[in-house]
Amino acid sequence: MSNVRDYAFPVALALLLHCGVFALLLQNWQPETDDLRLYEPRVIEAKLIVMEKPAPPPAPKAEPKPAPAPQVAPAPKPQPKPAPTPAPPVEEPPKPDPEETRRAEAERKRQDRLQELSEQSTQLALAEELADLRDAEADAETMSYAAAIRQAIVEAWSRPPSARLGMQARLRVDLVPSGDLLAVTVLESSGNPAFDRSAEVAVRKVGRFDVPKESRLFEKNFRRFTLLFKPEDLLR
Repeated sequence: MSNVRDYAFPVALALLLHCGVFALLLQNWQPETDDLRLYEPRVIEAKLIVMEKPAPPPAPKAEPKPAPAPQVAPAPKPQPKPAPTPAPPVEEPPKPDPEETRRAEAERKRQDRLQELSEQSTQLALAEELADLRDAEADAETMSYAAAIRQAIVEAWSRPPSARLGMQARLRVDLVPSGDLLAVTVLESSGNPAFDRSAEVAVRKVGRFDVPKESRLFEKNFRRFTLLFKPEDLLR
């Protein structure tokens, strides 16, 4: 305790001394502001200069090469002319033998006559063949018209109830060139008047028939013809 008291007084004195010194310093110190100046900094502007290389001088234009001189073809060498071929000797034809000439002329006339006879024979054979063909065609045409007449009468014929198998009546028909009916006559009776009459009525009912325009065929086959009537069918 006595030690603390011994150190308290000197410490307080030291503190008081320091405070007085600090107060004097604050009172007497002033900053020197008169000599203080502001200097603006200098700015140095630097520019980069690029040195361009000088352009090279233009290259000299190449002069065109002179065209080569045309080559002249050498003149063809003259060909030697062929030696002329000698003309063959002309042989005089032998003089004809008069006897041989006469025989050849006689043979030619004989052959001409045989050819003429052969042509005449061929023409005759052709004429006969054509006549046969015309007859065959005429027969075919006749059959065609006859079938048409038969069909027309069959369609017009009405068989009577009294008709029996085995009955038949034969009629003759006369026509004019136009095909119109001129007359119909019963040549052979069936024995049944109703049957005969029905056949005659059928012919008259048709009245006009289709006939060929050619007069030769008409006169030969259709100017007058006969018909055979049977109950089961109509036959010529």
